[in-house]
Amino acid sequence: MLSALAVVMFVAVTGLSRLYHAQQESLGNRWFSRGVADLKAQRFDRAVAEFRAALVYSRDNYSYQLNLAEALLGRKQTNEAQAYLVTLWDRQPEDGLVNLELARIAAQRGETEQALRYYHNAIYATWPDDEEVQRRDARLELIEFLLRNNAKTQAQAELIALAANLGEDPAQQTHVGDLFVRAQDYEHALAAYRVALKSNRHDAAAQAGAGLAAFELARYPLAYRYLQAAVVSEPGDAQSAARLKTTELVLQMDPFQRQISAAQRSRIVIEAFAAAGERLKACSVEQNSSSLTAPQPSSAESWAKMKPRVTPAGLRRNPDLVEAAMDLVFNIERQTSATCGSPSGTDEALLLIAKLHEGS
Repeated sequence: MLSALAVVMFVAVTGLSRLYHAQQESLGNRWFSRGVADLKAQRFDRAVAEFRAALVYSRDNYSYQLNLAEALLGRKQTNEAQAYLVTLWDRQPEDGLVNLELARIAAQRGETEQALRYYHNAIYATWPDDEEVQRRDARLELIEFLLRNNAKTQAQAELIALAANLGEDPAQQTHVGDLFVRAQDYEHALAAYRVALKSNRHDAAAQAGAGLAAFELARYPLAYRYLQAAVVSEPGDAQSAARLKTTELVLQMDPFQRQISAAQRSRIVIEAFAAAGERLKACSVEQNSSSLTAPQPSSAESWAKMKPRVTPAGLRRNPDLVEAAMDLVFNIERQTSATCGSPSGTDEALLLIAKLHEGS
């Protein structure tokens, strides 16, 4: 009888224990569900209270702790959130969201090395849903972090890795092209914009981006084509319109282009020489009035000495004068750019032509 009674008591206690744990789990889940709803609605105060209540019934529940950390971050309680996240990372170091949140905290605090480590962990971590999308978004966030910190070389490397696994979606390719531009990798930027334009050749943003990238690469005929298309697609794009105007001037004022006549070359040289003289004069006045260093007198003297010879007849008689005149023009544009600031219009075009033919 005693044995039978012990068995009955054991079964009863086991049943009561199971019932108790089931009730605890039910209460925890109920509070957790409320917390999730409030977290999605950004009611962070209520979410924190509800997740704390859920943890009363299941202190070691991973999901409860992770969502509490998210709610704490929403309330700007970063230190407490980090404490939970570090504990969770110790339990599951491959969790993508935990690594991403720790990366964000480190980035916010300026802890660059820690941020990079957690971002890379997040990129190669395990994600419960849409793993490829989550990894791509984590890499994009890392790239933004690197660009904000002027780490352009590292950003370029991350962008190349991102582009290698990116589809041909035009919006994504245009976005990546924009990021390459910010990282000053214009070659890869142009490639991304071209992929975007394969799907939609009338995409104004991709046309403008391709025009900018080609312009920065000094591929002016290609830049002209893309920029002209961009302005047609989006007439209100003032930046592309201004860049198109400069591109036109570069193409019009380069005397070293192939397939232009001697008369055209002479006309271009005479116009460029006159423009450089005006720039030299204006810069001298500006610098003298501000008591700053004016362009060297030798430039003005050289220009004045050469001026009588820079005529259609003079250039016909002495073909070598074309190169000598343009060397002086380029020197004047470089010098005045250094002393009087960045030029505009014809002077900007001449400075770009000078860079185009450096070392040639």
